[in-house]
Amino acid sequence: MISRVFLSGAIRGGRRLVETYRFIADVMIGAGVEVLSEHVASDMVFAEERKMTEEEIFLRDMGGIERCDCLVAEVSVPSVGVGYEICHAVGLKKPVLCVYERGSTVSAMVLGNKGVVAQDYGDLDELQCLVLEFSI
Repeated sequence: MISRVFLSGAIRGGRRLVETYRFIADVMIGAGVEVLSEHVASDMVFAEERKMTEEEIFLRDMGGIERCDCLVAEVSVPSVGVGYEICHAVGLKKPVLCVYERGSTVSAMVLGNKGVVAQDYGDLDELQCLVLEFSI
């Protein structure tokens, strides 16, 4: 069983899906999984990160990926940071699940990468099943 997950979602790339990130975090926490990056699902992430240097943010996230058992990324909103986190996790041979809203235009760098599992979802019930199947 997976005990620590790094949740990846767009921050500076756009916060349209912050409620979805919170949903994913809540699903994993409810299943007894520690989410090492709950800040992704926080409405206060910009205020929290204003107190940090760019290097501190980078080191926090890279450290979380190095400590996690797997990475779950919501990739519907294009984000350079999310792509970087996925690549780092793949390089470390961590299991990676990329989920995205059905109909989204997702980068070929995600969809064509054999190092990740990429799945679309149509609603929150389907998303919950994907996340639980991957992380439990």
